[in-house]
Amino acid sequence: MATPLCRLYLITPPRLDDLAGFGHTLAHALDAGDVAALQIRLKDVADDIVAAAVDALTPIAAARGVAVILNDRPDLAAKLGCDGVHIGQDDGSIAEARRLMGKDRMVGVTCHDSRHLAMEAAEAGADYVAFGAFFPTTTKEAVGHPDLEILTIWQEIMQIPCVAIGGIKVENAATLAAAGADFLAVSAGIWSYGEGPAAAVAALNAEIAKGLSERP
Repeated sequence: MATPLCRLYLITPPRLDDLAGFGHTLAHALDAGDVAALQIRLKDVADDIVAAAVDALTPIAAARGVAVILNDRPDLAAKLGCDGVHIGQDDGSIAEARRLMGKDRMVGVTCHDSRHLAMEAAEAGADYVAFGAFFPTTTKEAVGHPDLEILTIWQEIMQIPCVAIGGIKVENAATLAAAGADFLAVSAGIWSYGEGPAAAVAALNAEIAKGLSERP
């Protein structure tokens, strides 16, 4: 069987006050290496601000084959034509998200540090599950702190992909890729990288390749 891939899953900064400027930065970052998805994650803002972000960023992502996933809001994700939605444990049911999104668009679910929650999500029809936070993060308050073993076990026993999230940066990406993550969800580790987001994407892809080479 071919070695499973591990790919980058970018998450926007929590605020996008300059959409045009961020769009320029995003384009350079996506051109710097392999990226599977972009999650638009804007908390506590009006729907029209989210819609403006989706409208501005989707063409940039789509032109590069990058899926656009909206955080929290299946209703808005469906209305705006996003490729998928990511929901937390308190954001409604997977069944309702699937009803709104349809069978051809993605539904991902946060499962913290619980393999039980992840298995329930898989059985309910989620397209991927997300485990974390693996490392300290200031992007959001972490509920779970899983061990790397959860990725390894999931890779061995389940078919649907797993996403690792929480404090991921260049220095720890290889470890997660080696452990079995299918995707690495990165926010501050991209946008706050000292050499810039494009350099971060390139460096993270190099570390992912290193981690994949270390898988058993």
